Amino acid sequence: MSSAKTHIVDDDPAVRDALQWLLQSRGVQSQTWESAVDFLGFASRDLCGCLLLDVRMPGMSGIELFDRLRAQHCRLPVIFLTGHGDVPMAVQALKDGAFDFIEKPYDDNALVDKVLAAIAQDTKRNAHEKSVLLLERKLALLTLREQEVMQRILAGKLNKVIADELGIAMRTVEVHRSRIFEKMKVRSAVELSQILSLLGDKPDS
Repeated sequence: MSSAKTHIVDDDPAVRDALQWLLQSRGVQSQTWESAVDFLGFASRDLCGCLLLDVRMPGMSGIELFDRLRAQHCRLPVIFLTGHGDVPMAVQALKDGAFDFIEKPYDDNALVDKVLAAIAQDTKRNAHEKSVLLLERKLALLTLREQEVMQRILAGKLNKVIADELGIAMRTVEVHRSRIFEKMKVRSAVELSQILSLLGDKPDS
């Protein structure tokens, strides 16, 4: 979580400073931005952490920024800071994928708790995506024959059955099995099945 950072976007410098001090008091790294346009120019898919975003700002609003970020596939969790009249917009933003919203005046501890929850979710998502990427790279090392053998191993078939199905010697199957385990960095068919289950899993939201 060390690389995770909370980005505070608010046009009021007093609010930005207060929020940054509050997060710092709980050990949360943060960076402040005075406009949605400024943050949009910085945003990328690689950001990890959380976005604390005011709904109403001059120029580009928080909602507009949120829409633009989604269009750019920036998946940083967004927590909206809203006035009472902005709640319907914030609720709609939740339906569109925002992490949460906090109505002003907010409770300091509750706000930081939500920020920490958003960072934890984003950190988990990033870790999952890195694991999947590493797994896909390992799979790309397998030859076509090794992939055929692996599918049969995962189906629980014995070496003799695999050999008969593929029309190869059982010793050849054993060699393929050994190379598959070496490339996938596993020691058993059970372990192989467990790591491949990552491809079908999604981190909890």
